[in-house]
Amino acid sequence: MPFAAGKFDVAVIGGGHAGAEAALASARLGCSAVMFSISLDAVGNLPCNPSIGGTAKGHLVREIDALGGEMGKAADAAFIQSKMLNRGKGPAVHSLRCQIDRKQYHMEIKKRLENQPRLQIKQAEIVDILTDENGVYGVVTHTGAVYEVKAVIIATGTFLRGKILIGDYSRESGPDGMFPSVKLSENLKNLGITLLRFKTGTPARIHADTLNYDEMEEEAGDDHITPFSFETEDVGENRVSCWLTYTNPETHKIILDNLSLAPMYNGGVEGVGPRYCPSIEDKVVRFADKQRHQLFIEPMGLDTKEMYAQGISTSLPEEIQIKLLRSVKGLENAEIMRSAYAIEYDCIDPTQLSRTLEFKSVGGLYGAGQFNGTSGYEEAAAQGLVAGINAALKILGKEPLLLDRSQCYIGTLIDDLITKGTNEPYRMMTSRSEYRLLLRQDNADERLTPAGYKIGLISERRYKKFCEKMEQINAEIKRISKVIIAPSSANPFLEKHGSSAIATGIHLSDLIKRPEISYNDTAELDPARPCLPFAVREEVEIKTKYEGYIKRQKAQAEQFAKMEARALPNDIIYADIHGLRLEARQKLDKIKPSSVGQAARISGVSPSDVSVLLVWLESRKL
Repeated sequence: MPFAAGKFDVAVIGGGHAGAEAALASARLGCSAVMFSISLDAVGNLPCNPSIGGTAKGHLVREIDALGGEMGKAADAAFIQSKMLNRGKGPAVHSLRCQIDRKQYHMEIKKRLENQPRLQIKQAEIVDILTDENGVYGVVTHTGAVYEVKAVIIATGTFLRGKILIGDYSRESGPDGMFPSVKLSENLKNLGITLLRFKTGTPARIHADTLNYDEMEEEAGDDHITPFSFETEDVGENRVSCWLTYTNPETHKIILDNLSLAPMYNGGVEGVGPRYCPSIEDKVVRFADKQRHQLFIEPMGLDTKEMYAQGISTSLPEEIQIKLLRSVKGLENAEIMRSAYAIEYDCIDPTQLSRTLEFKSVGGLYGAGQFNGTSGYEEAAAQGLVAGINAALKILGKEPLLLDRSQCYIGTLIDDLITKGTNEPYRMMTSRSEYRLLLRQDNADERLTPAGYKIGLISERRYKKFCEKMEQINAEIKRISKVIIAPSSANPFLEKHGSSAIATGIHLSDLIKRPEISYNDTAELDPARPCLPFAVREEVEIKTKYEGYIKRQKAQAEQFAKMEARALPNDIIYADIHGLRLEARQKLDKIKPSSVGQAARISGVSPSDVSVLLVWLESRKL
């Protein structure tokens, strides 16, 4: 029988990366919160790759930290190898990636949740969300406990009607063999919410002692370690190596000979898989001309023998998995500890959400993470943070946090989801942002820490330290723009660095703008240089070297801001606007964009439709 179990401001359904950030943010902003997880042993779990960060994903983690989220700090506490990707390219695409001790990360997140004031965490499955004409007012657990709440954040990950597939074997299951969430999907359908069916997968785990490391290439971490969190001072050190090997024609033959046994190819899979993280079956079929594919062997932690086989996700039968793994150099004697599997799950069409991640049709109901159609821990945590912040701000009667795509990758992520939707698991990439030179991971604090401070997630002490950093950066940029180096000093230096000589004095800042010369290089020409932290020196170099490009992109962002400032009332009847094409009317009515800028990004809305909208706004002086 149902029974009253308590009252909270916010209920969070799910204890993964989205759920953890949502629960912590809402509690830290002053709301009473409760977070439900099917298993407390899976809170903050890394069910697939035990890593955090990567291309564009590292940007997200630093933005989460800059706003006051927790993922970066927990990752810094649990990393076992750190690497900055894309160092050979420009700073816009530099992305931090860390191999993580899976169990330690879980413990770090669980500890933070357990010790957070105004937050309770409970092991339970939510089977019903209670609503009335005003929106949500409660949740019901599988045991009949009823919690009265003002807001609900759904962060169910891959648990929602989850189904595991290995060859012709399948069963209802969450990741890692945990119970799925079965009943909530039907409840959401009854609320009029459109559900999608997506699929993802995870590779096998292999016993470390059965690998031949002499046949693989060692992948060491960086000598200079950059932390995820702007607050982390003691970064620690690398404690493991990862290993690189490759598939080969024999591997590909095994896969192609058994393709009919793969659920993705025999009709066993209903859901849509990720384009940017395909199974090994998909790789071999789609890229038939490639003789090999990379396979990274990565430790799951310091106190386990499990090694993660990144790059060889599959749902083939277990006996075929063994054959294809053992065909790879270095894996000839590999013993599987956990078989690879595909997992299907329910998620939503994210165009049903507003910029706050609240459902347009159900007040007080928010979505975050893979429930919104994304893939990846970092995307999930970013959405959880935004949903938790906005749920709390709404309850507290404050203005919402609205992040736009010219401001951060989080804004790009949310805008893509709510404006364009997704027909496959969405993944953040640097190419998705038209402002990536502005949205570097190194300046995430400059872009977002003032917003985090304003809403109350950044402490006074941290904000003061941030302001001091910005003062140092600005002062040094100003100083080097005034320092003049004479030819007699500069030319021997320039010759040494393979740079052209000068005939007259040159500003130090102009020297740094040369591609072959760095800020650190010019120290020998600059005896008055102050002693500055690495993060300050990095910003001085980037802002100086790319000054012209940055100014150009800022001008583009300003144009974007003008279009975003042209608000569109939520009650517009697009069918009544003459001149709009039928497709545009239908798409605009479905998405209900908040601005002309957002309207212009909707698939099916043409530039001529935007012109009609602008004329319509002018005619009504809006």
